[in-house]
Parts: sequence; structure tokens; C-alpha cells
Amino acid sequence: MTVITDYIEEADPAQQAQLKAMYQILKPLLPDATETLSYGMPAFHQEKDIVYFAPMKNHLGFYPTDKPIAHFEDELEGRFKYSKGAVQFDYRQPLPAELITKMVRYRLSEVPG
Repeated sequence: MTVITDYIEEADPAQQAQLKAMYQILKPLLPDATETLSYGMPAFHQEKDIVYFAPMKNHLGFYPTDKPIAHFEDELEGRFKYSKGAVQFDYRQPLPAELITKMVRYRLSEVPG
């Protein structure tokens, strides 16, 4: 078990499927990252925090920082609720793995190492 898998196991059962799906997308993209909790949320850290995610009442919050969101705003617009630093993924919809992958890769390109 890891810090993040423990977190997922302790989460509301109704939120666990999306949490596990997000973890399964992120883990292979970030093999060198340290799994941790930051700001009370699961996070992948590599020189700095790369991405965070956390269950909310009605959505899974995804926090790749502001630059990936701005860069992929055209792909987010009209599909997902988002703000400067967060994207909301509805629990009733499958996660957009391709978009998440692109955002994480973009975020990694910003981090030295």
C-alpha cells in the first residue's frame, strides 16, 4: 500500500471508482514521482508537486496547476467545469484519460529534471 492507495481505501465508497481510475492514469505517467499528501490531497511530487486530485461531493477534483489548464482550455471548454487551477470531473462520466495524460505530460515539461 502507498499513501495514495491508503487514502483511496479510506474514501467514501461512492467516490472510490473515480479515485482508483485517476490513480491508474497518473501512476504510469509519473513513475519517478513520490506519492504523498499535500494540502490534504493525494499528490505526485517530482522536484515539486506535479498534480493533485481529491474527491468532492459531486465531482473528482483534478489540480494540475494553472499552466496546463490554460494550455488545454480549448479542450476543457464546454466539456468540463474548470477554474484557473482545477478541473471538475463528474462522477457519472468516465475520466478523459487522453486529456489527463496530455495535461500531465505538459506539466512534466515545466519541471526541471
